[in-house]
Amino acid sequence: MFFLKKMMAVFLAVMICVPFSVSVGALSDNEITAPSAVLIDQKTGKVLYEKNAHEVRACASITKVMTLTLVMEAIDSGKISLSDTVTASEHASSMGGSDIWLEVGETMTVDEMIKATVVASANDAAVALAEYICGTEDEFVSQMNKKAKALGMKETVFKNCNGLDEDGHVTSAYDVAVMSRELTKHKKIYDYSNIWMDTLRGGKTQLVNTNKLLKSYRGITGLKTGTTSKAGSCISATAERDGLSLIAVVLGSQTGKSRFSDAAKILDYGFANYGMYTPKVPEGALTEISVNNGMTDKIKTNAKIDTSFLIKKGESEKISSEIILPQEIEAPVEKGAVLGKIIYKSDSKQIAEYPITAAQDAEQINFMKIFEMIFRSIAGNIVV
Repeated sequence: MFFLKKMMAVFLAVMICVPFSVSVGALSDNEITAPSAVLIDQKTGKVLYEKNAHEVRACASITKVMTLTLVMEAIDSGKISLSDTVTASEHASSMGGSDIWLEVGETMTVDEMIKATVVASANDAAVALAEYICGTEDEFVSQMNKKAKALGMKETVFKNCNGLDEDGHVTSAYDVAVMSRELTKHKKIYDYSNIWMDTLRGGKTQLVNTNKLLKSYRGITGLKTGTTSKAGSCISATAERDGLSLIAVVLGSQTGKSRFSDAAKILDYGFANYGMYTPKVPEGALTEISVNNGMTDKIKTNAKIDTSFLIKKGESEKISSEIILPQEIEAPVEKGAVLGKIIYKSDSKQIAEYPITAAQDAEQINFMKIFEMIFRSIAGNIVV
């Protein structure tokens, strides 16, 4: 018994001294109850986990991710502004499901309509925005499908702008991740997706965010939930920790609770296994290059690494760098011109690339300037 206790003490001591790795093994499909899911790196779009990610399914109000993408593009282009007044049509006010009960002829600003669409998943507000931008919902939906095609969303067909069940209105978990990534390029969306509670109509209408992960998941930043009888419970969840931004999509969950649980598990897997790596400029990248037929014999180089890239945790030791840079170049050379590159690899596979540029100008040889320099030199040495 004494020997057993002693061995246990030694074991515990060793466990305390050995650093615990946060990396976990592969995420089993059995651990995710939803029939379809995917996890991508927001920066690169790289798929980190997938379960039937290309299965064609209904997606409910996740549809509004594309609606909001077009709204944000219209704002950025100056076509509309947040302070514009939007008037609810009879068509917009007739929407069922989640809404803010817009009356025909009722007005709200674009800012308020976006808030209602994101926070309360208001179907009527989404249609009102669509009509304000394109005149009709049908024309707006046409633009949604054009955008989907441009983004390479092969499994998606939109029939409306709010996600109410309609035959042929389908997408996939992967396509939802793609359009979510596109929407999050517009950082303004986070001003809305991070709202937990707010009001409209001077405080008369209360909004509570349908994304319950805002209150339970560390680093959550958005993005959109959706639930219908055809689609089940769905979510596109965005989160950020230590510079790593992830997008987890879950489609077809049986309950709202299970979709949040699945999304959290998928995000946990991503944050446990991946991280952002910021490399240093390797020796040899900052050097001098000989210049042929130039007014100067050599020029200096610059190499700026101001971005990080995704790696698996614990694999930073495998990263190597390669410098591709000529020994000499022909004049003329402009400051900032790309002369070469630094390539970073992991297991012989390229994972990042950064340019090496000229730190100064190098003019082509000019005999008139040479004679002028010689003349000035001689004149400066003449003693009167």
